Amino acid sequence: MSHQARIDSVTATLAKPSRDVEFAKKNGRLQPVSEIFGENVFTFQEMSKHLPKSVFRSFMKQLQGNCTLDKVTADAIAHAVKVWALERGATDFTHWFQPLNDSTAEKHDSFLTLKSSFANGFGEVTAIDTFSGSQLLQSEPDASSFPSGGMRTTFEARGYTVWDTKSPMFIQDGPHGTAILYIPSVFISYNGEALDEKSVLLRSSEILTKTALDVLRLIEPTDDEDRPRVKKVVNTLGIEQEFFLIDRALYTLRPDLKITGRTLVGALPPRHQQLEDHYFGKLPTRVLAAISECEYELAKLGVPIKTRHNEVAPAQYEMAPIFEESMLAVDHNLLTMDVLHRVAHRHKLKALFHEKPFRGVNGSGKHCNWSLSTDCGDNLLEPSATPETNYRFLLFLLAVLKGLLDHGDLLRAGVASASNDHRLGAHEAPPGIISVFLGTQLNEVLNSIEENRPVNDDIVGGNKMTYVRVKGTVLDIKVSSLPSISRDLTDRNRTSPFAFTGNKFEFRAVGSKQSVSFPVTLLNSVVASALQEIRDALKKQMGDKKVASTEDQLVVIREFIKKTKAIRFEGDNYSQEWIEEAAKRGLPNITKSSDAFSRILKTENADMLKRLGVFTEAELQSRYHILMEKYAKDVTIEAQTLSTMVQQQILPSAFSYRRNLAEAGSFMNDIGVDNAPEKQLLQELGPVVGQLQQRTSELNTLMNDMNNLTETTEMGIFAANKLIPAMEAVRAQADYLERVVADNLWSLPKYNELFLNM
Repeated sequence: MSHQARIDSVTATLAKPSRDVEFAKKNGRLQPVSEIFGENVFTFQEMSKHLPKSVFRSFMKQLQGNCTLDKVTADAIAHAVKVWALERGATDFTHWFQPLNDSTAEKHDSFLTLKSSFANGFGEVTAIDTFSGSQLLQSEPDASSFPSGGMRTTFEARGYTVWDTKSPMFIQDGPHGTAILYIPSVFISYNGEALDEKSVLLRSSEILTKTALDVLRLIEPTDDEDRPRVKKVVNTLGIEQEFFLIDRALYTLRPDLKITGRTLVGALPPRHQQLEDHYFGKLPTRVLAAISECEYELAKLGVPIKTRHNEVAPAQYEMAPIFEESMLAVDHNLLTMDVLHRVAHRHKLKALFHEKPFRGVNGSGKHCNWSLSTDCGDNLLEPSATPETNYRFLLFLLAVLKGLLDHGDLLRAGVASASNDHRLGAHEAPPGIISVFLGTQLNEVLNSIEENRPVNDDIVGGNKMTYVRVKGTVLDIKVSSLPSISRDLTDRNRTSPFAFTGNKFEFRAVGSKQSVSFPVTLLNSVVASALQEIRDALKKQMGDKKVASTEDQLVVIREFIKKTKAIRFEGDNYSQEWIEEAAKRGLPNITKSSDAFSRILKTENADMLKRLGVFTEAELQSRYHILMEKYAKDVTIEAQTLSTMVQQQILPSAFSYRRNLAEAGSFMNDIGVDNAPEKQLLQELGPVVGQLQQRTSELNTLMNDMNNLTETTEMGIFAANKLIPAMEAVRAQADYLERVVADNLWSLPKYNELFLNM
């Protein structure tokens, strides 16, 4: 790999036109997104058109948990979706699932079946397209080749994918005008253990729904004509996806990006993000073309992308959808990443989802906006105009606070990874301390309730009560031609890992490349556990009453305000003062993933997850071992890649530069010209090259030591405490050489080239 290859790639990049895509038109005009939205999805509405009414009613009852899916209904749905898919060019179907590797998996099966018949004594084979209810409901991929964390041995291969009936089927385009029918599924072992991310997410959603309904039954009378009885509570989620886009030709010249997803070496250019001119700036034409095409494809798949914009770092962008039920939101986020990857490839771009692909500039995350809604259209985390007397809101708010106070370290474990460690706590993302930001108004409301401040004449539970309320205000811009604007009740705190943002919580610590299933499963679980505590406290306070009075509710609210005060923090989470204050409050500061993973097995956390029925003991043990093993493997792969790059690219570049300097100095000396500049550079380079060789040798020795370890925990701890510091020492020398070695001898594309305005 030569310097010339790098130059050729940059030149080709500058001359590269954007891919021209013909979007769907109707009557000569571009179709609005609303007209193509969901056209490749077998929605319930589409299903109702293709099924007999009795069959469709039976299926909808099954969705509500009122009956099981019988063979007749399954066969009818299978036939209907087969007809629908074949009309759209589908040739194959696949059960699409989420194994324990932060990705998705699929095995394609053809609709083709051969039918034998005999006529006039001769056998004849006819090809037909078939799809049965049993094929729809389940399939059998090899379970031995997916991560299982010890739940399965290599010779135990049987596993099952089972259709998730609440997630609609869809088709995606294949090659040559064909299509594939996708069946969203869960993945379980022969013995019924969850081998995937989705099964446990569905379990956590069910227990959260049930417990939320339990609380609502205690605080809301069933005969209230003004408020219909809530029959269902769903967890809603909006996932903001951050990512980088770089030129694919340059990407192919970076072994570290190709193998690990991040640059293991690379010096910052003079200009990167310090002028703060990229955030919300104009999208480069080539990037806009790629993202627009991605949004078009996602619209057909029913993914409601709402916004797109430049992010803070150069070459960094964000896409965000409208909120949906969490199960569907997770599916759609995984689809977004997949479609973005494929569309970027068509535009000769590469999408990078690693949390920190470029050292020294902002990394990427997934901001998970989480809330609870009822089937009556109410958001349970909506404060209303009077949050101080909205006891339903306060009870659910306090459930979130109590869940995070008791199990914040579990949520930290849910976002831990070798890649996310580069981002968390780096003054661009939340630190390893889980805390909650509520904002001025809500913080004051809770304080005033706790302190039982008497004022005015508001009557609450027979007592005169009031609260210092910081109302939403109107901002006067002092320009007569501009309208006044409403100011939100609270500012936003981007340093908080878990911030209240009006009617939802923003979980900001989730990594950009991970599936959000696991962290959201844990979040659902800790809130469900806290709701159970609140339910039991209400029952105790109520005594024999069927519905908790406002006074009963206020007593419980005040009790949980006092219990959860330590988790609330309104200041700068990046500050050293907060680290010290958090320690006084007993909040853990977990800086390394290798330390975070053990919190999954901590007695208080494990007992809670098992009690709720979200995980079994075996499933918890498996998650711990999978996460720790993956962490060790990720770091080891990075170390091996770095060592190879130093030996094969960086040192040869340095040697070539030293040889050029030596030859130039010798030539100068021969003709009687002062060669002091060349000699000085040679003298400066010598120790750096020597240090790089020594540090790389030390890294190789550590990797050999790592190979002798057999226990997963020991490997993860060794990777964190030995390999990572050794890699940093190697990188320091390599980055220095990049800054001083002649550009025409450096084969790796540099940051200033990767950050080209595309």
